[in-house]
Amino acid sequence: MDTLAKLNQSPLHKALMVELTEQAKKLLDGKNFACVATVMPDGSPQVAPVWVERDGDMVVINATTTRQRYLNLKRDPRVALCVFDMNNPYSKAIIRGKAVEITKEGAEEHIDKLSMKYHGRKYDYHGPDQERVIIKIRPERVSS
Repeated sequence: MDTLAKLNQSPLHKALMVELTEQAKKLLDGKNFACVATVMPDGSPQVAPVWVERDGDMVVINATTTRQRYLNLKRDPRVALCVFDMNNPYSKAIIRGKAVEITKEGAEEHIDKLSMKYHGRKYDYHGPDQERVIIKIRPERVSS
């Protein structure tokens, strides 16, 4: 695996993973955006809307290696996200956790999959200056 980072993979950290609620699963599986918050080097928050999906109870996002969220998560794996129903923003799930894997492997295919989910077509902006990664987030707290 061409993994850039496997963060906090000790048995103790794995024990902290919680299951997603049914509401969180429904929202993540739907055509809904998530706002992802990471921590800047100075400790201030950085927030960005993203396409999102899940792999079991892991939350999965995609980013280019120039995005601030990628740079922040390489340095500090703490992350929070809010995914909300596009038709009813009061229907939401709030997830806090840690980025436990960041990999280039399969990232181009993954952004195509997300683009199909959200737009019904493959991603339009592949390019050599757009190196992508998949970021897997292990939930530690979920409320919905």
